[in-house]
Amino acid sequence: MNMRFGVSFWKLEDRASWMEKSRRAEALGYHVITVPDHIDMPSPFPACVLAAEATRSVRVGTFVSNTSFYSPALFARDVVTTSQLTGGRLEVGLGAGWKKKEFDQAGIPFEAAGKRVDRLVETLDEVNRAWSAARPRPGAASDRPPLMIGGNGDRVLRLAARHADIVSFSGTGFDPQGRGMQFLTDRQMDDRVALVDAELRASDRDTVHRNIIVLRTQVTDDRAAAREDYSRFLRGTLSPEQVGELPAVLIGSPEQIAEQLIARRERFGFDYVTVQESALDTFAKVIALLR
Repeated sequence: MNMRFGVSFWKLEDRASWMEKSRRAEALGYHVITVPDHIDMPSPFPACVLAAEATRSVRVGTFVSNTSFYSPALFARDVVTTSQLTGGRLEVGLGAGWKKKEFDQAGIPFEAAGKRVDRLVETLDEVNRAWSAARPRPGAASDRPPLMIGGNGDRVLRLAARHADIVSFSGTGFDPQGRGMQFLTDRQMDDRVALVDAELRASDRDTVHRNIIVLRTQVTDDRAAAREDYSRFLRGTLSPEQVGELPAVLIGSPEQIAEQLIARRERFGFDYVTVQESALDTFAKVIALLR
């Protein structure tokens, strides 16, 4: 199974620079340009439209939209419109939201996790309904945009296994009070993957694509020293050896990281890897080895 690579853009300077780095991502071999949904970052759907305008074939997507921020009907309208304006290259990521501070800034109540997942389910249903209604319209893409559902909790991952085209595994666990997050270890990720596997079997679905969002990518010839540095950055909460096994961290030479991604694909099934904008150029060296 071939691997797909995405990059998450969140720095908006001006129109020209956004278009230039979108073209650069496509030229470097990335398959998807995504935009996160945080209140202090660019609005995802307009940013996706501009990235698609600047490129030829790369997909664009939200990673992931905080469904608690939106009316499901209005969000679904944006999905349909953006898919049309991007020539059917949209990939829609959905999540329940987790950061209380952003809810406070937006003036939206930070409800219990169950209520936020309820909104995610409602939004998913509305996107499917709106897409079915929009398909006969002239210019509508023939296929519904691929849907990604991202998170870490049991209910979200079960929902993703049953309904998403892509399950995005969060490499972090979230504080129920919305105040912070912490890295998941490799063994904790084994548990999350097993839950999805069990749900796929129960729902009699074929294998879905599996994404991991990498929070730190460091290409270096001195892997040991870099792991020690990052362990110190984490205030010693994880040893350098533990840092090396974190699913959301990639540290090493291009060859070492490529080997690590292949190993993680075999262990966890990750066939779609998304890195942060800061790794745009350095991670391209890894993509070149895995094409």
